[in-house]
Amino acid sequence: MMGHTHAMTGAIAWLGLAPPLAALPLLNESSRFIETGIMANALNPPELIAGALICAGAAMLPDLDHPSATIAHTFGPITWAISKAVSWISGGHRGATHSLAFAVALGFGAHWLANTYPIGRDIMVVLLVGLALRAIGIGIPGNKAGSAMVNIGLTAGLYAVFLSLDVGYAWLGLAVALGCFIHVVGDCMTERGCPVLWPLGAKFLLPWKIGIKTGKTFEQKILAPVLSVAIIGLLFWRLAPV
Repeated sequence: MMGHTHAMTGAIAWLGLAPPLAALPLLNESSRFIETGIMANALNPPELIAGALICAGAAMLPDLDHPSATIAHTFGPITWAISKAVSWISGGHRGATHSLAFAVALGFGAHWLANTYPIGRDIMVVLLVGLALRAIGIGIPGNKAGSAMVNIGLTAGLYAVFLSLDVGYAWLGLAVALGCFIHVVGDCMTERGCPVLWPLGAKFLLPWKIGIKTGKTFEQKILAPVLSVAIIGLLFWRLAPV
């Protein structure tokens, strides 16, 4: 699947699944619980939107094993070099990073970071938001430098808004793990499948796979518009007054 498809499915997964999952005690801000005495559906609207962007960015992370993928060129030579290293370590494209173990490991790592090192947490948030914007095509067509500036400016602006609204990130690990996992699910719908239970080498394909071919007409002309409508619908549903 293409980068924008992975990013949109990450946002959809977050908007659909995060509110009930965020009721888990591990994912609640302790201060909020002390003040309100409630846990259910703890995400507020800014956190819901921030999480959708972060989960969309995280849905790109498994493709760090592919030096030609969108994520490998998001931040220039830095991400390209990281991608080359990850590709070598993981055994090439659709290796270790396309597995349940990778999603769980990154999820726990992000959760630990969010609760231990605020600066590291904030850097991760900014990078994932920027990656999400890059994946969905925010920028100036045909102008890489201009697109990079637009991406940087919009990412900084969104982060400033989240900061002003006092967005909490106890759910960061959930967003990262969910994004990585939904990427794997999506690639299991393609013809090549993924080693979901890595280090076992068997490639898994969903029983209802539809044989999506990356970048072809179905993905670009049919799937992308459907996913866009789904995101808008979920946003209206989640943000509508009760």
